[in-house]
Amino acid sequence: MLKWGKGFTLIELMIVVSIIGIAAPVSAAEDLSNYVAVKGGIYLPSKDFNINTVNIDAKSGISGEIAIGHYFLPVFAMELGVGYFESKGSPAVQGGETNLKVLPLLVTAKGLLPLGEIEPYGELGIGAYFAKIEGSGTFAYIGNSTKGVFGLHAGAGVNFNITEDVFLGIGGRYLLSRELSFGNKTINEVKLDGFTLTADLGFRF
Repeated sequence: MLKWGKGFTLIELMIVVSIIGIAAPVSAAEDLSNYVAVKGGIYLPSKDFNINTVNIDAKSGISGEIAIGHYFLPVFAMELGVGYFESKGSPAVQGGETNLKVLPLLVTAKGLLPLGEIEPYGELGIGAYFAKIEGSGTFAYIGNSTKGVFGLHAGAGVNFNITEDVFLGIGGRYLLSRELSFGNKTINEVKLDGFTLTADLGFRF
């Protein structure tokens, strides 16, 4: 379950700061200081997981995110995002399949290097991840169970400015999360750790 302690307080603070910046009036000198981005790509889990001591081979799946951000400075931005990624898995020695679906709510700080038509960046953030696991065949007893967990992410990428207010980008991110457990059965080592690789389309306003 989600822990409503110091981690949640940090999320609240980062969200408030981002909303204030995004909602603040934009002066003439800060034109086009907000942006929205649509990201789509692939999720590559770095960990398999075990269900009642049965090792499940976690496979790559789709990943996507919609984000809104604000440039506080040309070299610093904050971003709020909501996304989706999934991973299917199956054991090597017996039938059945699992399907892990995740909805992340993200707050991300980005350091940017504006170089005219290109804009490399690095990022660091925190998120609340709401994960649902479904089982079939041997793992039908899992049913449909949803849990939440906090995680950290870090990444890098580059944006290509097509026009002053439109950009394309590519980005990579690594997620590190706490362990999840589902239902009444023992489900060990279910972690969301892994990479996401995305192609991005953004609009500044």
